[in-house]
Amino acid sequence: MLETLSLPLIVLVAAYLIGSLSSAIVLCKLAGLPDPRSQGSGNPGATNVLRFGGKKLAATVLVVDVLKGVLPVVIARYLDLDITWLAATAFAAFLGHLYPVFFGFKGGKGVATALGGFLALSPTLAGIILLSWLIVFLVSRISSLSAIIASALAPVYSLWLIDSVNARWIILVMAVMLLIRHRGNIQRLFAGEESKSK
Repeated sequence: MLETLSLPLIVLVAAYLIGSLSSAIVLCKLAGLPDPRSQGSGNPGATNVLRFGGKKLAATVLVVDVLKGVLPVVIARYLDLDITWLAATAFAAFLGHLYPVFFGFKGGKGVATALGGFLALSPTLAGIILLSWLIVFLVSRISSLSAIIASALAPVYSLWLIDSVNARWIILVMAVMLLIRHRGNIQRLFAGEESKSK
């Protein structure tokens, strides 16, 4: 039993450590910019980096954060782990982004890393989630609202696109955690104070 679990557990730990590599913090430091946790919204993610670091740096942060979700699940799939472990691997990378061990457990909201995990788990699921984000953003021009609605819809889409009940539960937990991480945005949306993108 222990031998059977050892490989998946190693993959989960590796996924968490990969997720803990905060691209926003590292790339801002390399660019000679302040820690994104001390700027703007205080979130070490692409949207906040865009506010003070520019489009190129923000795009790089976004790509790396997505890859943090993709890579561990691809490795887990290569090692022939089943879909439950693939979903758990996506969750471990997502958890690392939210609570990075290398940065005092103060991480980002996890949208890009979760999307990366979903992309490696099911490209169709990730594509529909991304399409939902895009539609809401084009209508509202509010990035946080797009993320909130797309996150809420992810477990609904998984009912049709993911066969494993265990994997669906993991996706649901990730969606709930994403919504919790956006609670400040939700409060500002209800107060009409959330800013729009130009």
